[in-house]
Amino acid sequence: MGEISVDRQHLDRLLADSTSTYGAPYQRAFAEIAEARRGRPAAEILPLLRRAAADALLGFTDTGLREQAEAVSAGEPYVLRVTVA
Repeated sequence: MGEISVDRQHLDRLLADSTSTYGAPYQRAFAEIAEARRGRPAAEILPLLRRAAADALLGFTDTGLREQAEAVSAGEPYVLRVTVA
């Protein structure tokens, strides 16, 4: 399970919300990457997740992104604990 802290003003960076004006929510990018890359090597998935996190201006740790890539690779669910500040 991963963890991230997000300011309440920036939840639209993380969560796909059709009412948001923010163009790169991480949730949507993660889902698209997971669907397209499931079963592929984590090393191939990691740069895509890293770019999606950077586009969404989210501060995931390298370890967190690596865990996400490994979950996608294995086709396993990934649980993310979000703290809203």
